[in-house]
Amino acid sequence: MQIVSEEKDRAEHPVDVVEQLAATNDWSFDRDDEDEICISVAGRWTDYHVAFTWLADLETLHISCAFDLKVPDRRRAEIAALIAAINEQLWMGHFDLWPKEGVAMHRHGLVLAGGAQPSGQQCAALLENALAACERYYQAFQFVLWTGKSAREALESATFETKGEA
Repeated sequence: MQIVSEEKDRAEHPVDVVEQLAATNDWSFDRDDEDEICISVAGRWTDYHVAFTWLADLETLHISCAFDLKVPDRRRAEIAALIAAINEQLWMGHFDLWPKEGVAMHRHGLVLAGGAQPSGQQCAALLENALAACERYYQAFQFVLWTGKSAREALESATFETKGEA
C-alpha cells in the first residue's frame, strides 16, 4: 500500500526555529548544514550534545541527545538490557545504542506532515524531554559501566526516590 500526499511549502525552515531557540538561550551551537544544528547544553551530571536534524523525505524534525559515554564491547549486552528497561518507562522518545560509535543517546522525532510549522515551544518541549530523560537515567548508565551493576540494579539505584525530609 502506498499513500500519496502533497508536500506543502514551509514559511520557515524547521531548523531555523531551533537556531532561534539556541540563540535565545545563549547555548553554544554549530550549524554547518541547512538541515542540521548541533547544540551543547550543560546538565546536572554532564554536558549534552544535542542534534536537531530536518528529514525532508519524512517531514520530521529529529532530535538526538548524547552524552560523553563510550560503551566498551564487554558491557554492551548489559547496556542494551538497561536501554530496553528504560524505554519501557518512557512515554516520549527512546534511548538507543549506536554500536559502531559505542554511544548511547536519546532520540525522538516531531512529524510535521503537510507543511506544518514547528513552534519554538514545540522545539523547547522536544529538547526538555530529551534532557530530562538523559538527566534521569545518566547515573544508571554510569552504574552499569563503572560499577559493574546489572541493568536492573543500576535502574533501581538511579531512580530511587526519597519521600519526605529527615
